[in-house]
Amino acid sequence: MTYAPDRLYEEVAYIAYHFHWPLDDLLDLEHRERQRFAHEIGMINQRIDRGR
Repeated sequence: MTYAPDRLYEEVAYIAYHFHWPLDDLLDLEHRERQRFAHEIGMINQRIDRGR
């Protein structure tokens, strides 16, 4: 199964922005693992936003 390039760039950029991980490390992640990290970052950001 192929993965939409735009979605891949979006996930990689989102995680890289927050975690500062190298591109190669992010691309080595399995799809589900990358999605999970993106989800967890989103949850952290929501908690931070509620605390403002």
